[in-house]
Amino acid sequence: MQLTAEKAAYIEEKLKQFKLVDMRQQYSDIIREAESSSMDYLEFFMRLINAEDEGKNNRRTEKLLANAGFDLPSTLDDIDYSFNPSLDKAKIDDLAKLHFIQTHENIIIIGPPGVGKSMIATGIGRNACDAGYKVLFVNAKELIDHMYDEMLAGRLQEMLTKLNKIDLLIIDELSYIKMDKERESLFFQIIRQRYEKSSLIITTNLPMGRWDELFTGQLAATAILDRLLHHCHLISITGDSYRVKGSKQSVKKEKVQRNENR
Repeated sequence: MQLTAEKAAYIEEKLKQFKLVDMRQQYSDIIREAESSSMDYLEFFMRLINAEDEGKNNRRTEKLLANAGFDLPSTLDDIDYSFNPSLDKAKIDDLAKLHFIQTHENIIIIGPPGVGKSMIATGIGRNACDAGYKVLFVNAKELIDHMYDEMLAGRLQEMLTKLNKIDLLIIDELSYIKMDKERESLFFQIIRQRYEKSSLIITTNLPMGRWDELFTGQLAATAILDRLLHHCHLISITGDSYRVKGSKQSVKKEKVQRNENR
């Protein structure tokens, strides 16, 4: 079948009007493929629909990843389980299936610096983006400071409304801050707002028994932990730092190279 300039212009105009981006880019190739094969009408139609569906999904995922604000490009496939036997691969793989988001549960990842807490949180967050969930990855201190600034500017409710639209909020490094009463209240609002409605992932260096160091006292820590832990998965990590491992490997490699050059 001859695709005349007039027909091509009409098709381009209508597909553009209907915002069928991928169909517009691929329809001529699919037509040529159909003409050179035994593709029937139904298969041809399905190919057009699949092209648009895949393209829209890819663009949606790219947008969700860009908006998530991940610090690392890591995925769960980057985790070196052989380096750290304390990592529970079965549990992480199960959480990566994202059932906890569907049931509005939380994840708290505890461990010393450099053991892969942020990598795990990022990997699960990326899976969530791939599945079409809205994710936000944010440093704990930066989040609380930003909320405090928005409160002073009279825009706190607007910010809370935006956070409420996030399916999975990842709060990284809840360790290096000491909150005053106002910041503590702001953090509690996040926890209360998301309780049994949407999911959180929190990474921290502090074991549960020391969370009173973050807040104004044990009473506040208990109120926050009660809501966080009610529907929660705990990942506790021990062992050496990946960063220290990398530094040791670099030093070892340099020594080997120097010995070889002698």
